[in-house]
Amino acid sequence: MAALDLLGRRWTLRVIWELHVDGAPIGFRDLQRRCDDMSSSVLSTRLTELREAGIAASTSTAAQPAWHLTALGDDLVTAMGPLLDWSRAWAERR
Repeated sequence: MAALDLLGRRWTLRVIWELHVDGAPIGFRDLQRRCDDMSSSVLSTRLTELREAGIAASTSTAAQPAWHLTALGDDLVTAMGPLLDWSRAWAERR
């Protein structure tokens, strides 16, 4: 239930998806833009929650931290593969 609670929070899956797409670390502002300019406070909260859950981590660069999925986060994306397959089939029927 804890995992469903975390993943069910607004924007959480979107943040995970955007961290997954390129597979490369991404800065806060770029991530915010990719998430349709969500508020910085919500993004900060979601990243903190994902870090505390072991799903995302940040690495420091000269300019700012860059966020990426951890191995556990990559495993989560893999586990969500069947849901992605289902959503593609659903989109085609619409």
